[in-house]
Amino acid sequence: MRGRARAALGLLGAFTLGLGLLGGVGAVSAPEAAADGCYTWDRTLSRGDSGPDVRELQVRVAGWASSGDPVDVDGVYGPETAAAVQRFQRGYGLSVDGIAGPETFGKVYELQDADCTPAHFSWGEFTSGDGSGFSGGNTSTSNVRANVLRTMWKLEALRHKLGDRPLYVSSGFRSVSHNDDVGGAPNSKHTYGTAADLTGAPSLCELARQARDSGFNGIIGPGAPGHGDHTHLDTRSSRYWNAPSCF
Repeated sequence: MRGRARAALGLLGAFTLGLGLLGGVGAVSAPEAAADGCYTWDRTLSRGDSGPDVRELQVRVAGWASSGDPVDVDGVYGPETAAAVQRFQRGYGLSVDGIAGPETFGKVYELQDADCTPAHFSWGEFTSGDGSGFSGGNTSTSNVRANVLRTMWKLEALRHKLGDRPLYVSSGFRSVSHNDDVGGAPNSKHTYGTAADLTGAPSLCELARQARDSGFNGIIGPGAPGHGDHTHLDTRSSRYWNAPSCF
């Protein structure tokens, strides 16, 4: 139902743009009307641009990184960001030019809910299992939420690459105390909001293999001790892939 509503908004926005009813007569650089209550870009972005609007874009294309090399969310539209935008465009059947304009933003709006989460994931899936929400971790609650949002957008990309099959999050953020209770590794990425454990279909190895091209440089899966029933994905400072049964 929410997906159909987003699609309808996107079509309405495109129709209105075509009539020249937004921003007066003539071309506009990006959609001026908010697609939802989250974020609206007011200019076309390309290599050389910088600012908070670039950072917002980077969060949303972070799952379209090159293999094992996460997109830096630094607010600078460099070659890495342009390449991620190209992959995003190609992945959704858009014109591929590495420039984020009305067509690219329109697709982001379709995928984005009013609370900034991607269409197929919600905050509730990532709260700590002890009822502490996003507090009690190894960083501030605001940092945890920012990290969780980036993780969700990477998972949205992973989901699309796997044929839009549902992904099941068995563990997202964990407070330090909850992480200790479940036997998590000391200083676990879960306590920062940068990790997610996935179970169910697709197969755990499919998840691990595709995650290599979805912005996750931390992958632990089948064949690694304690990971026979889930695939762990995270973002860390250097690459660590450990899924011997998969690759």
